[in-house]
Amino acid sequence: MAVNLDAIRKRVQEMTGQRKTSNVQLWKPGPGEYLARIVPWKPSQVVDGMPFIERRFYYLGDNPRILCPSQFGKPDPVYDLIRKLYSTKSAEDRELAKKLKSKLTAYAALVVRGEEDKDVQVLSLNTFQEQRLLGLFMKASIGDFTDPVEGYDLEITVAPSPKKFNGKTVMDWTFDVARKQTKLHDDPKVMQKWLDNLPNVDDMLASSFKTEKEIEQILNVWLAGGADDNSGKDEGQTRGGEPGKKDALDDLAEDIKGSKPAEQKAPAAKAEEHAKKP
Repeated sequence: MAVNLDAIRKRVQEMTGQRKTSNVQLWKPGPGEYLARIVPWKPSQVVDGMPFIERRFYYLGDNPRILCPSQFGKPDPVYDLIRKLYSTKSAEDRELAKKLKSKLTAYAALVVRGEEDKDVQVLSLNTFQEQRLLGLFMKASIGDFTDPVEGYDLEITVAPSPKKFNGKTVMDWTFDVARKQTKLHDDPKVMQKWLDNLPNVDDMLASSFKTEKEIEQILNVWLAGGADDNSGKDEGQTRGGEPGKKDALDDLAEDIKGSKPAEQKAPAAKAEEHAKKP
């Protein structure tokens, strides 16, 4: 029997939680005005008929963002710790739990007018941008503007914000629906090609998938470093501790289980104290 190495490789990646790097194009426009069409995801790609793919991430200091394993039904050390922290009823623990909480990012598939040669691209949306687009669906005069035949293009304006984030200039995005109803493409074959060949967002996010052990190591280093506020940055290096040894996370979890709220120290301080022990 001939062995299919490609099939084996794919199966190993599935079993280990890895993803194959893809050529998904993330649309990152500069300042300007654009016309684009949101392309509906396949029903198998979204949840409960929602128009966008949503993913949750942890941001632990300057470490690269981490996809929350719990949203895929996998073991999640950060989620487990958050639950333990809230269960203590301690104000300090609650503040730490808030720092650990995940942030939501939504993804839309779109074709940018004038860039049709790039086929379907992906637009990353923060919570406010997603809310704005979801609100457009609710308008009776608009409805499902993503419909390939009876939908509408989006008018998108990108401009520098007067406000700065961590000293850096950020962009303000505004969305509006074009007044004229149009098709996704006049050529049915091109339209079908776009609908059949939608990007795989999880392939694009391959580097954000971490194993349970990797997440525990990142979390321990972050706790031992004082549990700084989540910066939201997707940069930095990941450093792990020694496997098989009790660390700051283990001690913190045990303290939370066995101590009364009135006797607890601030979790970040306890983690730092434990990390200094020989």
